[in-house]
Amino acid sequence: MTEHAVVVAGGGPTGMMLAAELALAGVDVAIVERRTSQDLVGARAGGLHSRTIEVFDQRGIADRFLSQGELHRKGLGFHHTISDISDMPTRHSYFLALRQQQIERILAGWVDELGVRIYRGREVNGFAQDESGVDVALSDGETLRAAYLVGCDGGRSAIRKAAGIEFAGWDATKSWLMAEVQVTEEPAWGFREDATGTHAIGKLEHGTGMRVVLTEQERKVGGEPTLSDVSEALIAVYGTDFGAHSPGPITRFTDVTRQAVAYRNGRVLLAGDAAHVHPPMGGQGLNLGVQDAMNLGWKLAQVVKRVSPESLLDSYQAERHPVVAGVLRATMTSVALQRPDERTKALRETLAELMKLDEVRRQVAVEKAGLDIHYDLGEGHPLLGRRMPDVEVATAAGLLRVFTLLHDARPLLLNLGERNGFDIAPWADRVQLVDSRYDGRWELPALGEVAAPAAVLIRPDGYVAWVGEMGGQGLADALSNWFGPPAAA
Repeated sequence: MTEHAVVVAGGGPTGMMLAAELALAGVDVAIVERRTSQDLVGARAGGLHSRTIEVFDQRGIADRFLSQGELHRKGLGFHHTISDISDMPTRHSYFLALRQQQIERILAGWVDELGVRIYRGREVNGFAQDESGVDVALSDGETLRAAYLVGCDGGRSAIRKAAGIEFAGWDATKSWLMAEVQVTEEPAWGFREDATGTHAIGKLEHGTGMRVVLTEQERKVGGEPTLSDVSEALIAVYGTDFGAHSPGPITRFTDVTRQAVAYRNGRVLLAGDAAHVHPPMGGQGLNLGVQDAMNLGWKLAQVVKRVSPESLLDSYQAERHPVVAGVLRATMTSVALQRPDERTKALRETLAELMKLDEVRRQVAVEKAGLDIHYDLGEGHPLLGRRMPDVEVATAAGLLRVFTLLHDARPLLLNLGERNGFDIAPWADRVQLVDSRYDGRWELPALGEVAAPAAVLIRPDGYVAWVGEMGGQGLADALSNWFGPPAAA
């Protein structure tokens, strides 16, 4: 029996991000992935939102994605409303168009650099957990032993089902085809609406041909769609299939919307699509999974290393479940707005007018980009529980961005007041203390300008766990709550 501290089932973006976070913390982690390579079938996700790019920036790998993607300063609001997002207070005020195939290859290269072992061409067939760990049975007959098992194995998660975790939500009401095909005729570019729903044809990012998204005449669930299905759907909407041939990826998706009631059962946890599924309107699925992994990774690492009690894992669901529930509501709204009746059309027109108001546009933009996330860490400074702005601070080592100080995934106490004013010796092995100065504005995407803090305690995932000043109340409690009890003198 091979032993690892953590086994991750699923080597997609969520699984690889989680494995990387654990590896950065010095935890022995392994991925079990049914694919023999990182190649994908189907188009899947098409890009990264601002908060996810910030996450990669906090680990020093954002440039790997930016060098291969295409920046768009305008993003989707409601329905087909396109709005400017370039004025959001973040270094990454754009949507990065990048196919999931490329995203996964970049992440695979990173986890390889970090020495993560991947069991390819195998699946988790079952598991049995006890008080000290989990026995994980693989499809080739091998058994792995781990302290924790994390299911990152998609919407049909075998881990979730075997753990007996309820997947509550709503069944599919309609389905769509998404395909990349070559054509012999000039397509009808753009959006089209009819009695069935909304359809769209766009140019491929590279090469010739078109990408289509078509609402199907009748709801279909499962099955492998073919070029014949695409041609029939095109003819039903446009009266022609534009000579469609030489298909690339063809996929079918629905508006099924579900969320795991619990993200954890004992030593088994869920992340990404294994914990929540929704229609791809807004392109937030992959982004949510990466951010799940960022939230869970450092917490699980501390529990595995016995720095923190197991109860720290309870904060994973407490923080991520409400965030994801909000996204699920938003995607259901997007589906509802596609109804072809006159009342829904009137609602769309009203929303389009509202989106012209700057305050509404900005609010929708920060929600879509994931920049409005606020974990409930109690009353206090507006920064508490929110993402730390990536300001450039003056330190003994020169000017440094806050995200640069988070590259090693270590907690950070950033002192912006009197130098040498904090003594965190009992946590010095876990938390880095940096004396610094910053004289600029403090601005949050969802709140605007906020009062300048004297000091902030930043978690490895970039969220602020404490705000105060030298001699202020609560720092020792925050350090203990998030990063374990003080070391013995």
